[in-house]
Amino acid sequence: MAARLFDRLKEAAGPEWTGYTRHEFVRRLGDGSLPEASFRHYLIQDYLFLIHFARAYALAVYKSDTLADMRQAGASLSAILDLEMGLHVRFCAGWGLDEAAMAASPEATGTLAYTRYVLERGTAGDLLDLHVALAPCIVGYAEIAAELTADPATRLEGNPYRAWIEMYAGEEYRAVAAAEMAQLDSLYARRGGEARFPDLARTFTTASRLEAGFWEMGLKLLP
Repeated sequence: MAARLFDRLKEAAGPEWTGYTRHEFVRRLGDGSLPEASFRHYLIQDYLFLIHFARAYALAVYKSDTLADMRQAGASLSAILDLEMGLHVRFCAGWGLDEAAMAASPEATGTLAYTRYVLERGTAGDLLDLHVALAPCIVGYAEIAAELTADPATRLEGNPYRAWIEMYAGEEYRAVAAAEMAQLDSLYARRGGEARFPDLARTFTTASRLEAGFWEMGLKLLP
């Protein structure tokens, strides 16, 4: 059986991938030692991040040339706007963060870097380029949570970040990640060809590096 495109991209990314998925921010989420100020900073920026992810899925609708792809992108857009944003706001409220204040917060450099890169790849490229740029976030969070759950160093009992870990390790989010990997394979079969792989790998690797920068932004409270 041929390797899935996501697995090939992850392998090509090498240390950039592990630098993202095993970043100190992630490790300290797992053992509960992440400073609460760092997590709050991350949550605010993640709220702003989701707004631009919704824009990326709106772009995916425009970039689609089949109804099936349009419906897939439209469903993801609706899920962010009508469900995930609300869930995120309620989660943040538990950390003392108000939606109006989050919306008024300036975007950190790490947020700007990754979200604009995703939108640029989608604008300059096609639907496959856009999904490859999105994949480190969508699938990566599921892999991070699965690794944390399996890691003996992870402490769930009394860990203030347990709900975050369990949310992304849960069956519902695993299904989201699986659907994204299937979409990558489908798009590659229709729009790919091995000549495209090096460019796609560069996009995926860059996006992984920018995701690591997003963690670094949270960890060090970078503006």
